Amino acid sequence: MVALCCASAVHALTAEQVGKIAAGESDDRIAALNQAVVSADPALVPFIQALLDDAVKTAAGKAYIVRDGKVLDAATGAPAVLPADAQDVVNNNRMRRELDAAVAALGLVSPDREARAKAIAALKDQADEGKLPLIDKAVAKEADAELKAQLELLRAAVLISSADPDKRKLAARALTGSKSPATRSLLLERLGTEADPSVKAAIQGALDSVQGQLAWGERLGVLFTGASLGSILLLVALGLAITYGLMGVINMAHGELMMIGAYATYVVQNLFKAYLPGAFDAYILAAIPLSFAASALVGAVLERGVIRFLYGRPLETLLATWGISLVLQQAVRTLFGAQNVGVENPAWMSGGVQVLPNLVLPYNRIAIIVFAALVLSGMALLIGRTRLGLFVRGVTQNRRMAACVGVNTARVDTMAFSLGAGIAGLAGCALSQVGNVGPDLGQGYIVDSFMVVVLGGVGQLAGTVYAALGLGVLNKLLEGWAGAVLAKIMVLVFIVVFIQKRPQGLFAVKGRSAEA
Repeated sequence: MVALCCASAVHALTAEQVGKIAAGESDDRIAALNQAVVSADPALVPFIQALLDDAVKTAAGKAYIVRDGKVLDAATGAPAVLPADAQDVVNNNRMRRELDAAVAALGLVSPDREARAKAIAALKDQADEGKLPLIDKAVAKEADAELKAQLELLRAAVLISSADPDKRKLAARALTGSKSPATRSLLLERLGTEADPSVKAAIQGALDSVQGQLAWGERLGVLFTGASLGSILLLVALGLAITYGLMGVINMAHGELMMIGAYATYVVQNLFKAYLPGAFDAYILAAIPLSFAASALVGAVLERGVIRFLYGRPLETLLATWGISLVLQQAVRTLFGAQNVGVENPAWMSGGVQVLPNLVLPYNRIAIIVFAALVLSGMALLIGRTRLGLFVRGVTQNRRMAACVGVNTARVDTMAFSLGAGIAGLAGCALSQVGNVGPDLGQGYIVDSFMVVVLGGVGQLAGTVYAALGLGVLNKLLEGWAGAVLAKIMVLVFIVVFIQKRPQGLFAVKGRSAEA
């Protein structure tokens, strides 16, 4: 059936065209192919596809398409008898690239806009002067202004490699307005090989202009990456802002509470795969509350079993929670293994939105930024507008007076610590969407989260937000200038110097402590 379709499609080609494309030296075959492509005959596509599928044989200057046991004359489409001495058409890598480019070039004159757009994108790295007549024909025929501009840039990209210096100079000027990274690469390549001084100057000018256009995308990319990192630091530090900032507990197991949230997400993912594969894209909606609950439950057990005996004893709390962190890590290794496990993104969080030619914003990063904002808003409402928040603030400011007016301070401590642990679990759920999940997941963020809380001001949620976003953006800016390792060192030095000058952090607690 496929063979008949192909045969009926290629009958418009002449036997001479078919023979020259199918047999001979590569240069001659490519020249014949380019000459046939100029005609923009759609009948050429199935024949080229047969060549790419190694379904063409030649004998005595004639070409035959052989598919599913049927033999057809490649020129007429009529059934034929394959000669005994017929030989397979062999396509080297160069010929295959030209055949692929020919298929893309023929898409330039497709009636479908999407097909034309794909053809332009495919030809950006494959076009040569042999395709120029068809590109010119497509430019003249194109009615869509956006595609027409892309075709003109494509034409200039072809001419930049022309043997004529005047054409190369005109092409360089035409490429000046391009915002494509591929154009920058092309101009850099041509700049290194260009011998004509005037053409070289034109190429350099075009390159400067293109780099200036792309610089905005790179700057915005750095800011977005910094905001993304800042949102992750914010999620990690929000839980610590309660346990350390409000309650004064140095919890070295905070990273492991994040790890529990991430593994809870992994378990939910596997359950959906096994029992609800049709609803897999919704697994993250079930994982969010379960990761919060799992970490909050572990946090409650931790507070009731250990922390409540150590309030006011920071060194003992630090050592005890550090030991608990090791126990939790080993427990996870025993249950899930020492290797990292993969957590898949739902389909709606895969891919990204292209804002500029060199700037794509991944959906999973956008989702984390939005999620961090929602968690922050919920936490601010909980602390500032609810009965639990009132009790937490009262116990934090004056534990004895809160107890005197009937507040169960022990229960408030447990609930507040569980809340901070649950938020750490939410951070782990979010982190599972941007990287692998392993027993050491929390170790990479515990120091950064303490730095965020201390820099923002102990007990100050607003300071935590500013510190997290500021450190995220600052870290990415410095990475582009000095590298990842030096950037970390410079950020640490900055925080140490800042705390020396302003021990209370960005936002100092107003008034005086009633416990002082």
